[in-house]
Amino acid sequence: MSSLGRRAWLSAAPLAAAALASAGCRRDAEREGGRVVVSLWFSYGGKNREVLLELVRRFNEGQARVLVRPTYQGDYFEALAKVRTALAAGVAPALTHVVGEVVPYLAEAGVLEPLSGYEGARDLGLLPPLDQAGSFDAAGPRELFALPFNRSVPLAYLNGSLVPAAQAPRTWADLRALARDLTRRGGGGEARFGFEVPISWWFWAAMAVQAGGELLGPAGEPTLGGEAGVEALAFWQTLAHRDRTMRPPAGRDYNAWQVTNQDFLAGRAATIWTSAAFLRYLEENASFPVVAAPLPAHARPAAFVGGTFFVLLRQAPPAQKEAAWAFLRWVCGPGPAAEWAERTGYLPVSRGAYEQMLARGFYEKHPNDRAALAQLEAAHPWPWRPELFRVEREIVEPRLERAVLLDEDPRAALDAARRAAREDG
Repeated sequence: MSSLGRRAWLSAAPLAAAALASAGCRRDAEREGGRVVVSLWFSYGGKNREVLLELVRRFNEGQARVLVRPTYQGDYFEALAKVRTALAAGVAPALTHVVGEVVPYLAEAGVLEPLSGYEGARDLGLLPPLDQAGSFDAAGPRELFALPFNRSVPLAYLNGSLVPAAQAPRTWADLRALARDLTRRGGGGEARFGFEVPISWWFWAAMAVQAGGELLGPAGEPTLGGEAGVEALAFWQTLAHRDRTMRPPAGRDYNAWQVTNQDFLAGRAATIWTSAAFLRYLEENASFPVVAAPLPAHARPAAFVGGTFFVLLRQAPPAQKEAAWAFLRWVCGPGPAAEWAERTGYLPVSRGAYEQMLARGFYEKHPNDRAALAQLEAAHPWPWRPELFRVEREIVEPRLERAVLLDEDPRAALDAARRAAREDG
């Protein structure tokens, strides 16, 4: 297996050791009132946390065999670090969720429970672009390790009082022109930017593919889109530094995403790119009509499905894993999955959930959710590579941030990223 980096919490060796140790280490499942207790580690905040906790409460009240005990563990990356620590200590929870790009790394490390043998695992009717097989390229395994739940796509959001839905940008050129038209600067230094986006791998990777590139070459070597990746990064720099119509939000990771959302709600950004996960939050908190649209295309439309998968950790006691599976099978069923999508903005993960929403007329009443489904049509699979998450987090994303903020040579930035990825592979 390829090295996943020098940071301890992304090192493959401790996880592989934890997987081997767990084979000879037996833990008894915790019980309470005759029920098997399942620890569920989660990373949702705000409204999404509220909806998840309501679903867990209903599951717990609807049967007497399993008690799911949810615990918030910080953002996705904080939670992943805690999972790694728990695995090394032999006290991993039975159930958690992880970002899609980290699934190959955890699967190759041997810490994930194979799910194919669990009752009904192949009969959930999952939508192909959202399940494990559809989210990764053909090099992925046939073994099932992860179930989709909060899966999202990147969306363009527009202030509907400034931009009618019919004028949503369809191309990069449209976006550049619209950002110019919508940017305003006041005498006191205040500004309304035409466009804002977190400087994130997720959006840049979509743009690199939109420009005709691929993240990996035929032999699995990291190409990072080649010239298309450079073109995508240079486009951001043009908007930010030449046109001065794009505001790179302050902060890293989800701080930058929160700043982007708040700038949009406060009228400091007329259009933004962010996740479908924030759809309901933005609609409910904006003082103006919110219009959602697929990302504008360039040479072709493209996007990567984001969000997380539920996984069972192999180290947990068998009784806990069986109990956790009972919850997973229920929550991924049509009713709960449809409710989750309707109340948050995440995509329905199964055909049954989608058909329930369709029958209720949900998409007729919520055109922004139709935009998320339309974006799904351009979904591009991630490469199944254990080093993918490290390349994203430690190699590419910091260089994207530096290049955009400091207006550094985009080709040099990505050349350095490719060298670092190859040397570390």
